[in-house]
Amino acid sequence: MIKAILIFNNHGKPRLIRFYQYFAEDLQQQIIRETFHLVSKRDDNVCNFLEGGSLIGGSDYKLIYRHYATLYFVFCVDSSESELGILDLIQGGLSAAPARAVSAVKNMNLPEIPRNINIGDINIKVPSLSPF
Repeated sequence: MIKAILIFNNHGKPRLIRFYQYFAEDLQQQIIRETFHLVSKRDDNVCNFLEGGSLIGGSDYKLIYRHYATLYFVFCVDSSESELGILDLIQGGLSAAPARAVSAVKNMNLPEIPRNINIGDINIKVPSLSPF
């Protein structure tokens, strides 16, 4: 079961935080700091799985993370979750999103781009736009 999803930058500033179990706000901040320190000190060429910190549940929980550019994506899960499944969820969700967005834009059924827009006394000429 997923206990928390944490996304923070290289300096430890949270960008998206979602806890699926209640923690007091001050404890959440401590968990974020502890998780950042555990994950950020690791080399890029080591395994992306490690035991959870003492605040989040210790050895009963695992931190599965991926570092992309300036962001860390961290999932805290219990021992019943598959490490590779969660890592695939992180990688698949991140790498497929831009491709889906470009595909959606290309497949949009847009009418012809207007060349002149008239709103009352206001006339706007739209310049020719070249397709990408």
